[in-house]
Amino acid sequence: MSLSIRHGLVCLLAAGAGVSGVGAAAIHHRRDAIDHDAVVGFPETVPAGAVGELYEKFKPFLKVESGCVPFPAVDAQGNTNAGLNPSGTSTGDCDSSPGQIYVRGGTPANANATSSSSTTPSYAIMYSWYMPKDSPSTGLGHRHDWEGVVVWLGGDPSSPATAQLLGVAASGHGGYETRTDAPVDEDGTRTRPLIRYYNVFPVNHQTGFTSEVGGEQPMVAWESLPDAARRALQEADFGSGNVPFKDGNFEENLAKAALS
Repeated sequence: MSLSIRHGLVCLLAAGAGVSGVGAAAIHHRRDAIDHDAVVGFPETVPAGAVGELYEKFKPFLKVESGCVPFPAVDAQGNTNAGLNPSGTSTGDCDSSPGQIYVRGGTPANANATSSSSTTPSYAIMYSWYMPKDSPSTGLGHRHDWEGVVVWLGGDPSSPATAQLLGVAASGHGGYETRTDAPVDEDGTRTRPLIRYYNVFPVNHQTGFTSEVGGEQPMVAWESLPDAARRALQEADFGSGNVPFKDGNFEENLAKAALS
């Protein structure tokens, strides 16, 4: 074999290896929308320290009165939930799942942490659930639903033991219902809001308040998600359902959910 031919083969092999490497990287970063019941969620995962303690202290219960129960929206590899068509019954193929509750905290623009008795919020915690479809009745509704609540706290957020619950805002139809007397669990910490997921026919589902203690789901914090999962939630198209806590939406929704 001549030197020039041998050199050409080496170049081709090197180029092929480069293409293969790029392809492998692309495959590694590629994510898919997978079956609604195939997404493996995360175990309870929150930051250590004061922030994680706040998340746990004010974690809401959810009473699902109609429609789907919460499902995981994303897995560790960045695959997202493909959801369900709004066909069949409102609970069709979505009445059982370990679920997932997503949490993200932040400081509102008008924060006031100078006094433990302040009535001006010093910290906000957004808790969110994903449902594969929002179907008030057969054939009505849409694929994907994101709902959630914003818990408003007063006092020093670095001291979970003294943080005060000032109010709760529950999402529905692009807005929020706010209450400063939101019902909480009476048998536990008395800090955990009692939330329901419901609809008034023929309107789609929303969250609201209830006197009943609902279920719990494993909680994962935005900042505790692996990069692939966080990037997927930031970029994925959930159609009519918008991820309420992703960058951009989080800040806008805190403004919408402000206590009046």
